[in-house]
Amino acid sequence: MKDLTKGRPEKLLLSFSLPIFFGNLLQLTYSLVDTRIVGSYLGKHALAAVGATSTMSGLLIGFLMGLANGFAIIQAQCFGAKDMRRLRKSLAASFVLGGGITLVLTVLGLVFLNPILRFLNISEQLMGTAREYIFIIMAGMIVTLLYDVCAAVMRAIGDTITPLIILAISVVLNIVGDMFFICVLKTGVRGAAIATVLAQLIALIVCIIFMLKKYDILRLQREDFTFMEKNMIGEMLNSGLSMGFMSSLVNIGSLSLQTAINKLGEDIIVAHTAARKISEIFMIMFSVFGQAMATYCGQNLGAGEIGRIKKGIKVAIVYTCIWCTFTIIASYTIGSWLVHLVTGSKNTVIIENATNYLKFDTLFYYVTAFICIIRNALQGIGDHITPLVSSSLEMIGKIVLAWLLVPCLGYTGVILSEPIVWFIMVIPLIVQILRTPVLKVKEG
Repeated sequence: MKDLTKGRPEKLLLSFSLPIFFGNLLQLTYSLVDTRIVGSYLGKHALAAVGATSTMSGLLIGFLMGLANGFAIIQAQCFGAKDMRRLRKSLAASFVLGGGITLVLTVLGLVFLNPILRFLNISEQLMGTAREYIFIIMAGMIVTLLYDVCAAVMRAIGDTITPLIILAISVVLNIVGDMFFICVLKTGVRGAAIATVLAQLIALIVCIIFMLKKYDILRLQREDFTFMEKNMIGEMLNSGLSMGFMSSLVNIGSLSLQTAINKLGEDIIVAHTAARKISEIFMIMFSVFGQAMATYCGQNLGAGEIGRIKKGIKVAIVYTCIWCTFTIIASYTIGSWLVHLVTGSKNTVIIENATNYLKFDTLFYYVTAFICIIRNALQGIGDHITPLVSSSLEMIGKIVLAWLLVPCLGYTGVILSEPIVWFIMVIPLIVQILRTPVLKVKEG
């Protein structure tokens, strides 16, 4: 466990964030390896089918992760206030509320899967393969949610090492599973999806065992599931749904772009899939320090250490801006090599379009870094509205720009749309940090 309410924020945030960074990097490395295995062993058609549904799977998985992280903000506040009874009750509520919401989403998603795929403008040639993959991913969402809840509560009490170890196990199992199902059993894209769900299931079991053995304060009893306070349930839903919808609104905007991209042909779908995979690595520090700030602000708010919050935000922004500079350098020096590494393709259309995306969009990452830090910090101090307003602007902006720019400019319209949206969505965040009383308190 790590108490983020004491000590220098510079060292605390760095030591807390590094395991999250390596964990996210492991996850993204698996995603890249998965993409490479599918592209190398199953071909461009299979890779395009998986890529055409990647935004949809990202939407669902992002919502579940946001839901779990939102619940964890309440848990961080309980831990900061040293209220362990309430911490256990909030964990029990996470399983009950999160499990119920996920089951509803799973049923609706599977029932309406065909209309959803048609809405995504997935071509008839890709439809069957895409459906095989996304059906299995959606059916396994309850496993994803339960794992996310367990990992999030450990981060909420300051342990980022255990989730990292368990994630490493999951990634290795994922890669081995991919090779076994795709190369040995010849199950096609279904194998990649099955390997993902099975690896998450094993990771969930290991996570529960670690959690029960290592932390007495997280050992739930029957009483933790009964007599749940209405106020707590309200707080949990406000925080969880706010974080979940914040992620979803972002991904809905990306989904609208994907529907436009899916009309531009397989080469562009593959190019964008590669560009987004690399962008996820480039943006890794934004999500890392975003998660760190949600926990940091939650613990310090719970402990009444208000003056430390503003200083922590400044430190996180400095760290992420340094990272932004490295991503720009990488885009202009090894960008094309990274695209080839991800796709295994030497197709000039794929490589040039993906590289152009990276070179242009990374120039504006400083804005994105600021957005990620402030949105999560506001969530951590209990402001669940402003982050949603910002994310709604992102969603609306991407939908409008996909409709206006892509038909006229093709993939160039996609490249231009994201930075334009970033400058729009940062406005309410700037206004709110100037108005929030907590952020006006003198730094401690």
